[in-house]
Amino acid sequence: MRSGQEAVKRARRLLRQYCAANSITRLGTLTYGPPRCSDPVLLREHVASFFRDLRAGLGGDPFPYVWVPELHKDGVHLHVHFGVGRFIPRGKIEEAWGRGWVHIKRVSDMPVGSTTREEARRAAGYMSKYVSKSFDGVQGKGLHRYEVAQGFQPEKVRLVGDSRAEVLSKACDVMRAHPTDVWLSEDVEDWEAPPAVWAAWA
Repeated sequence: MRSGQEAVKRARRLLRQYCAANSITRLGTLTYGPPRCSDPVLLREHVASFFRDLRAGLGGDPFPYVWVPELHKDGVHLHVHFGVGRFIPRGKIEEAWGRGWVHIKRVSDMPVGSTTREEARRAAGYMSKYVSKSFDGVQGKGLHRYEVAQGFQPEKVRLVGDSRAEVLSKACDVMRAHPTDVWLSEDVEDWEAPPAVWAAWA
């Protein structure tokens, strides 16, 4: 059970990193019309075809995206939530999907003056809630909880400093924000390993 929870946490963390790195600020939904789809493998074929056709319709250049499947409330049929980091005309999305209905909007429920990165973090929050749901059974055991466009994964950045404070300060400069969560090994009683710091940016 614990390994499953850790897998969910890891998937959500990686998804948040991807969304922030690629300014994913627009969220959409792909819904099937009749005949609807309940086959998770077929769904992935349809979504792969959708993004290939969408890329072709936009000129052929690759672009970052993320998508997550979800079950309808009926517990049988599937639909797709997706995120992109650029404006795409609704007509282009409808043409590429061609299997039902589409919805697309930019993240808008933000405080005045919010940055693109903050919008991307909010979008990542919406997407990651679907990742936390179980994808066994009808949704396809062993299939990925989400998919992203290849070639846009965030790169690792190595930061070096003479103190914990200096390294955290450099990380804040890179992230352009203060961490939302910080864990220190010194706060753990009987910690026997080398000193460690963990920080997260939502």
